[in-house]
Order: sequence, then C-alpha cells, then structure tokens
Amino acid sequence: MPMRFKTALFLGLSLMAPSAFAEEPAAEKAETTSSVRSVISQDSMNVYRRFVPEDREKMVAFYDEVLDLAPLQPIDLGGGMQMILFKIGGAQIKLASGLKEGRQYHLGGVKDGTGIRLFTLFFPDEAALAARFEEHGYDAPQFTDIGGGARAALVEDPGGFTLKLVVEPDAPRETYEKVEVGVNASDLEASRGFYRDFVGLDELPPVEDKLLGVTKYPYRNGATTINVWSAGEDLPADTGSAGVQYVVSDVDAVDATAKARDVTVETPLGSLPGFDLRFVWLNDPDGVTNYFAQVGGNPDQ
Repeated sequence: MPMRFKTALFLGLSLMAPSAFAEEPAAEKAETTSSVRSVISQDSMNVYRRFVPEDREKMVAFYDEVLDLAPLQPIDLGGGMQMILFKIGGAQIKLASGLKEGRQYHLGGVKDGTGIRLFTLFFPDEAALAARFEEHGYDAPQFTDIGGGARAALVEDPGGFTLKLVVEPDAPRETYEKVEVGVNASDLEASRGFYRDFVGLDELPPVEDKLLGVTKYPYRNGATTINVWSAGEDLPADTGSAGVQYVVSDVDAVDATAKARDVTVETPLGSLPGFDLRFVWLNDPDGVTNYFAQVGGNPDQ
C-alpha cells in the first residue's frame, strides 16, 4: 500500500473512531504549560465536512467537478459511512458521509450559529469557475471586489455548508493551496486563547472582512488559517458539521497538555485496533472538534 494512501487511510479512519478504543492514561511526556505547536508535524491542517449519506453523489460531484479539487481514493468506513478525500497542497478536505451521534448540527449563514461556519478556498480564474457552476446546474457565484485585485463570493455546497470562494489571478501557486476555516465564537477571547495559547498557532493581525461583515482574528499553521470572529448572541451551536485535524508527532504530549489546561476532551486518547494510529479529540470553547492524530507510535503494532 503506497505510504501516501496508507497515511490518508489512517487519518480518515480516525475521524469516525469510537471512544471505545480509549487507552489507559499515560504519564505526562511534555511541559504542559507550553502550547502543543512543537509536536504538530504537518505544515497545514486537514479539515472535514460531515453530511447526510443521501447527499453523497451531489457532494462528490460538487467538490470534484465544480470546485475542481484533486480527488484521492475514498475510504469505506463501514456502517454506510464513507470518507471522500480531496487534496489541496499538502493538506486534505475530508467529506464524511454520515453524521456523528452526540454532536449538534446547525448550518446556515456565518452569523447564524457558533462553531465552524465556512471554509475559504482560492482559485486563479473566475470565468472558468463560474462556467463549471453553470455546467453542473448551479447559478454562477456573484463575485465582488475585496481589494488587492481579488474578488470573492459566498456559495453553499449541496449539503448547505457555506464556502467563500476567492479569486486571485496570477498569484503564486501556493495561494491556491491554502484553506481558511471560519469560526464564529460565543466568547471571542476564550476562542482566541485556545488557538493561540493551547494549539500555538501563529497569531496574525485582525482583518476586516466586508463580505462577511465581521472582524476576523487569524491563527495560522503554514497553509491553513483559522479565522475567529464573534457575531450574534445566544446562538445555536454547530459542533458536528465540520472540524479540524492536526497531524502530530507526539499525541501523548497533546493529551497531557490538554488535561493540564482543562481542555474539553471529546474522545479520549485512543488507538484503532489493527492500525498504527493513535489520536485524541479535543474541543475548543464552542465545542469545535480539534482532533490530533499520530501515525506511528502504537505500542500494539
């Protein structure tokens, strides 16, 4: 099995891994007052979208043929669930066919709920992108100028999740290999502290996003940026529609630091029987899944 696919398989399986595979607590292996940035081994983050199985065909066609993302081999997870993988630079967008029990789902606009509200993707050619939408029966996105020669539009995928499409002609190749994740936080400072002080992402200057009507606070790891903002009060939470995955070299250190910081654990430190993969799923202050996966290091393998 090629290493790239083997790694994608392990990381895809971890998205649906049940808590039944939790391990016994391990001794702390790292200084738990620091962030976990030093053990993040991928210079980007993977992101995922969960959707109902009935939308599978439309979702695959949209991300593959309309957005023109590079497909990887899908993974059957059993029980009617499937993971569809797309490559963007060194990262992946993972489409998970099947909803996870115990999570909350509230799609809609960027100010209609807390949690992950959208992904931002980048493209070189507005006309070609609009043509693909129309060829597949969708209205062409309505792009507006956002400054610096760039134009942007908001659309929804077939499952109702918002995407911000940014066109930057003649930009360097790495521009089109970026992904941004938009998080609406109920407590802005708590959310910023999680991504800055616990995860240890690079904090960038705030950005006024006129298209979204919010002030974004960006936190970056290489090609992936998490933009945090706060809009609205007493909003419903969405903790299941989307999440973020970090590939790490020492998941025990992440687990120990999370316990020391009282970070909410969604799924305890565990492993998959038969696979050389260990993981822990953590929540940001609004319940957004931040899951950390280590390929290798499983003592049972």
